[in-house]
Amino acid sequence: MSAYTGRGVHGQTVATLGARIVSGEIPQGAVIDLGDLGRDLDVSLTALREALKVLAAKGLVEARQKRGTSVRAREHWNLLDSDVIRWRSEAGDTAAVLRDLAEVRAVVEPAAASMAARRRDDDDLAELDAALEEMRTARGAAAEVAADLRWHRALLQATHNEMLARMDVFIEPALSLRDALVHETHAGDPVPSHAVVVDAIHRGDPGAAAAAVTALLDKAAEDVAGVIGVREKDDA
Repeated sequence: MSAYTGRGVHGQTVATLGARIVSGEIPQGAVIDLGDLGRDLDVSLTALREALKVLAAKGLVEARQKRGTSVRAREHWNLLDSDVIRWRSEAGDTAAVLRDLAEVRAVVEPAAASMAARRRDDDDLAELDAALEEMRTARGAAAEVAADLRWHRALLQATHNEMLARMDVFIEPALSLRDALVHETHAGDPVPSHAVVVDAIHRGDPGAAAAAVTALLDKAAEDVAGVIGVREKDDA
């Protein structure tokens, strides 16, 4: 969900402009004519400028004196921003977002699980257990996604590495998208694969924890491939 959902004209303007830029409807390098755009969207110049400030913070646009506001090259976009991820998905880029997510998780999470098995304390174990129980009792896609995200935050926190713990900022937006897609298709019970990881961490077995996360990620990739394949077949 967009960070601006339900915020009236400002939120609608941010979402509309962001989606147009990410989809290429307003191309990279284009200079934005505020007057024309304001008339097109039926918003004031004040509202438009405020929306552009938000998009500038996301790296999508930049304003330069005497040159106006232009769309920045993709390399400057904050591709980890939850709104940018959502706009990419809406523009048909879901497969690429999920592929990148899978590769990031494959680098980070097995090492995090191994570290957690060595460093976890009683509070970490309690939170992992609580998150697993929340996954077990969650009903509905939204609750299942929230429980899964809680579990991944608990795993990263259990490393007791402050920088690694903050990797949730990078992983969660795309993970939310992935989870929403997979849970909507009822791709199977995720609890057993997560429980194997928690058990290894409880036992303080770094190798088993890393292997369990790798198996979990392999299953996640399989689920995503199934969802994407079904969607592509439906769109054909």
